[in-house]
Amino acid sequence: MGQLLIAGFNGQQIPAELRSLAREFSLGGVIFFARNVADPEQVAELAFDASRLVPELPVWVSVDQEGGRVARLKAPFTEWPPMATLGRSGDVRLAIRFARALAEELKAVGVTLDYTPVLDILTNPKNPVIGDRALGEKAEDVARLGSAIITTLQGEGLAACGKHFPGHGDTSTDSHFELPLVDHPPDRLRRVEFVPFRAAIAAGVATMMTAHVFVPALDEKRPASLSKRIVGDLLRDELSYEGVILSDDLEMKAIANEYAVPAAAVLALEAGCDGVLICSGDHDTQAAAIEALVHAVEEDRLPLTRVDDALARQRRAKERFLALPVAARPLSGRALRSALGRDENRAVAEEMSRYL
Repeated sequence: MGQLLIAGFNGQQIPAELRSLAREFSLGGVIFFARNVADPEQVAELAFDASRLVPELPVWVSVDQEGGRVARLKAPFTEWPPMATLGRSGDVRLAIRFARALAEELKAVGVTLDYTPVLDILTNPKNPVIGDRALGEKAEDVARLGSAIITTLQGEGLAACGKHFPGHGDTSTDSHFELPLVDHPPDRLRRVEFVPFRAAIAAGVATMMTAHVFVPALDEKRPASLSKRIVGDLLRDELSYEGVILSDDLEMKAIANEYAVPAAAVLALEAGCDGVLICSGDHDTQAAAIEALVHAVEEDRLPLTRVDDALARQRRAKERFLALPVAARPLSGRALRSALGRDENRAVAEEMSRYL
C-alpha cells in the first residue's frame, strides 16, 4: 500500500523513520525540497539512496523544478526564469531547448519525475499562487508550449507531470493556505481550462496532478483532489487519461483545514488518484495515511480493485521511466559538475530572460 505514497522528509540524508516506513509498507516515491539539498554530489547520492529504498520496484525521485520561484535546485544548476517568459516568447523551439537542458541536469543527479509543466491558464492576473508559473494567458498557447515541454522531457527519459487539474489559473486565493474557488460552468471549463490537459494527454504525459480547488459546478461537496466526479469521471473517463494521477500535497491547508490527512488519502484514492503526496516530513502522518488505506480496504470502504488499478498504473509508469531493478551509480566529481550549468544551458536561460 505504501506504493501509493510519495513522501517528503527532513534533512540531507534518508531518515531512519522513512527507511522503516519503506521496509514495512513499501514506498512509491520521495520528493526533494530545498531543505534536502546541499550540493550536486549530495543530491546525486541522496537520489541513488532513495531510489533503492524498495529493491523490487524503485521509488520515484521527484522534485518541483519548474523555473522561476518554484525551483528546489539552485546554482551550480542552471537557474531558469519563470515559465511566463516562454509564453511571452511564443517560441516552441525555445521551450524544447529549455526542456532538453532541464532534463539533462535533473537526470545527472538521479531525479526521475519532475512536477512540471504547469498547465494552468493565467486568466486571473492577480492569482497569488500561479502567476508567472503559467505558460500563458490563452489556452492554446499553454497547450502548445506545455505539450512541447512534456514531449521533450519524456523523450529524454524524465517523467513529466501536468498540473493542476481541473485548472488553478482563475483563482484569487492560494491553496497552500485556504481552499480556492473556481466559479465557472462546465462548458467554460471544457472550452478553456481543459484544453492544455487534453494536449498533455495527447502528448502521453506520464503523470497528472490534481488541484486543491473547489469547483461547485462539477462537485458541490468536495475539492477537486477528493472528487470522483472530477478525478474519475472527468480526467480518467471523459478525457481518457490512462497515466498516473497524483494528488497535490494533502498537508496543504486547502485540504488539511477540513480533512485529516489519513482520511484525505482514502478519499483521494476513492476519487481516482493513483498516488498521494504527503510532503512535510511527518513520518507518523505518512504511516497513518498508509494504515488508513489498508483499513479502508479491509472495511470495504475502498474497493481493492481501485487499489490494484492504481498500483498497476504506477508500475507501468515506473517500467517506462525507471531503471529496473535498481538505478545506476550516480555521476560524481568533474563528470557531474560538467553536466550542470553548461554554457549552452545558460544561453537558453539568458534567451528566456529577455522576455521577463
